[in-house]
Amino acid sequence: MREKILTILEKNARITARDLAILLGETEEAVSAEIAAMEKEKVIGGYHTLINWDKTGTDKVTALIEVKVTPQRGMGFDSIAGQIYNYPEVQAVYLMSGAFDFTVILEGKTMREVAQFVADKLSPMEAVLSTSTHFVLKKYKDHGTVLAEEAKDERMLVMP
Repeated sequence: MREKILTILEKNARITARDLAILLGETEEAVSAEIAAMEKEKVIGGYHTLINWDKTGTDKVTALIEVKVTPQRGMGFDSIAGQIYNYPEVQAVYLMSGAFDFTVILEGKTMREVAQFVADKLSPMEAVLSTSTHFVLKKYKDHGTVLAEEAKDERMLVMP
């Protein structure tokens, strides 16, 4: 039941326990208890709303920053990740395989604000060897939801 609940909640966090129970053929009490247990165990870490900021007129820039680091003896990557994710601008930190160690996802009001974060806070960290910043120009799909509007064919129909 857990996996089914999680799969449904991941797509629609606003679904009620009653509707979940109906979908799963379970009692509302059983579903509510399972959700509460998963929240307590941190299997469910929170509920979020996906906002298409481009439609709001609010200035917001998203950047993906590749970070190469030197892991600290006895602490590995966890200590460095903790230093990075504690900044309020940081939306996510992922340990990666491949050419760099972390992907840091950051939001700011302007590209300059993001660049200032990298220059003043991220790059000066003792363990950080290098960074490479990539700015998101347009989001087409985010968290499984298509954000881009379908292009409309505005050509005129010409009849022979």
